[in-house]
Amino acid sequence: MMLDFKFFASLFLRRLHYFLVVTTALSAFGLTVAYTLPAGYEAKARLLVESPQIPGDLASSTVRTGAAELLEIISQRVMTRASLLDIARKFDLYKDQRKLSTDDIVADMRKRIKMSLPGRRDAASFVTVSYRASTGTESAQVANELVTLILQQNRTLRTSATGQTLDFFRNEVKKLDEELAEQGQRILKFKGNNQGALPDSLDYRRNRQASLQERVLQMERELASLRDRRTRLVDLYQRTGQIELTGEALSPEEQRLQELSNQLASALVLYSDTNPRVKALMAQVDAAQNQVASKRRSTGGGLMSAYEVQLADLDGQMEFLIEEKKTVETELLELEESIDRTPANAITLSSLERDYDNIRVQYNQATADFAAARTGDQIEAQSRGQRITVIEQATVPNAPTSPKRKKIAFSGAAGGIFAGLAVVILIELLNTSIRRSVDLTNRLGITPFVTIPYIRTRGQANFRRFVIFIALLVVGLGIPITLFLLHTYYLPMDLLIEKVLNKFGISDLIKQFRQGFGN
Repeated sequence: MMLDFKFFASLFLRRLHYFLVVTTALSAFGLTVAYTLPAGYEAKARLLVESPQIPGDLASSTVRTGAAELLEIISQRVMTRASLLDIARKFDLYKDQRKLSTDDIVADMRKRIKMSLPGRRDAASFVTVSYRASTGTESAQVANELVTLILQQNRTLRTSATGQTLDFFRNEVKKLDEELAEQGQRILKFKGNNQGALPDSLDYRRNRQASLQERVLQMERELASLRDRRTRLVDLYQRTGQIELTGEALSPEEQRLQELSNQLASALVLYSDTNPRVKALMAQVDAAQNQVASKRRSTGGGLMSAYEVQLADLDGQMEFLIEEKKTVETELLELEESIDRTPANAITLSSLERDYDNIRVQYNQATADFAAARTGDQIEAQSRGQRITVIEQATVPNAPTSPKRKKIAFSGAAGGIFAGLAVVILIELLNTSIRRSVDLTNRLGITPFVTIPYIRTRGQANFRRFVIFIALLVVGLGIPITLFLLHTYYLPMDLLIEKVLNKFGISDLIKQFRQGFGN
């Protein structure tokens, strides 16, 4: 084992220059990166999502978005390209790096911003907002600006949501009110156009129809009776040449004349012509005759016989009844037509009233929703609903929080050592040449008496040492100088590393590893 250890030690010493070059390169890279990365100051602010101050059973806000969902929306709005560029311009964050593109600025700011959202719903919703910058003042300013944006976005989202809800129900109430008025006008117009054929007056019209039908039958009976009387009167006159006058067939003036004539005849039986009573009755008879004659002249001229008077009276009564019957029959036709139209009008009116009732129900519901929306809008306007408050503002940190320079330098040196050993081992594994007497025996079956190693001349040894020294010098100084120049004149070291990792897809693998490790 001692001989094997010495052999491997001699191999390591023979390949020492590879080990030194690799170790020096990675150590130089780690040290340069550790002390080239800009100091990072991270200021943090804490926020709290408070529950609504007014109980939901009394009055609730119309914003139904949960705290976690709302914070996610706010974080996405705050992290937009326009918002981050506005912050960068406001605080002139990249005044020493004017060559950076807007894409690089946005990517760098998103990398520097950290926003922890609540993960549990049954616990208090705390939010931590931080920003890493090259100075403590800058980190505190940007962190507080992010807090201000979060508060503004929260208020904007909630008030805009309640405002949109309020406007929606206001327009809905207005629209339904107009529809209700239009539907009412349609019903009123329909009732006006069909005033005599509406279902609410159907019973009255049916009763009226029955009454008029009874009246028509009565008039037909009266007409039949009058026609029969006239026929008998004409027949009596034709057979006898005279008719029997009754008080019912005489006019009032003729009845008065007949009574006075009867009184005069009775008085002449008892008294003489010179008696004052007889003279008074004679004067009254003359006056009554003149009145009857005057009336007969006004009705057709000349005196009419009793037969003619009765015929004229019967004809007048029949003519009156015929005209009245026509009027009643016309009204009956109108009633019948209106009754026939009533069922169709009832269906149409019922449809119009049903639409009116439906619109009224929608209007009442919209009015109630509008009142609730107005209450919710007032709750959000007065910040009485769910809100985000600042527990602790971001303060200027006293010491940088990143990078961990010692850790990076140590990691670079350790990585260089392991990489150097790996290179040496890999070279020896790939070398299949014979280097020991044991190899001769094992491979060729020859047992040598003695082995003589390869001996370099002094010049060869000095040249080899010079080459190794130059390589170590180039690696030890060239890598730091190159990285420093890139950091100063091309791109800051942190952005350069991020760009290289993104180009080769390593950053995505790192993110996936972190997410898997976090889960």
